[in-house]
Amino acid sequence: MADKADLERRQMLRLLAATGVAAGAVALNSTARAASCEHDGTPLQFVPKTAPDPNPQDGDLVKYPKCPYCGMDRQHYHHSRHLVHYQDDLADATCSLRCAALSLALNLDRGPKAIYAADFGAAATPKPLVNAEAATYLIGSKLPGVMTAQSKVAFAAKAAAEAASVKEGG
Repeated sequence: MADKADLERRQMLRLLAATGVAAGAVALNSTARAASCEHDGTPLQFVPKTAPDPNPQDGDLVKYPKCPYCGMDRQHYHHSRHLVHYQDDLADATCSLRCAALSLALNLDRGPKAIYAADFGAAATPKPLVNAEAATYLIGSKLPGVMTAQSKVAFAAKAAAEAASVKEGG
């Protein structure tokens, strides 16, 4: 059951939307917002706002610290992060497969050059990025999911994914 503050927040958002001042609701939480852009409030707001980068996977956590779709800290979720590198060298660095899927859906006219995923099987911290095309995904295991109820975890080695499946299910 929702608490009183949650109900009050929902009522305030309904009121703002009804009066056409929904942009005021975004201003209430300006600390979680990405850099402002003249196209905010339009479909163009979903175009990656970073400069073109031919090697976005190099030092990605420093270059892209926050997920542009949900605002989550990519360093904290280094084990589930994804990076979509588009053909025009723009990059969308996300916290999870879910947010990477949002990027791809919102940028249909921008073809991906490569998609990178964190190798959950690596011992290093932060987990290194591997090409998602060559990765093996373990789906529905007991491992915690990020931005999803059903976990989806990438492994660079198929043997590591199979070993995790034996231990964690999926």
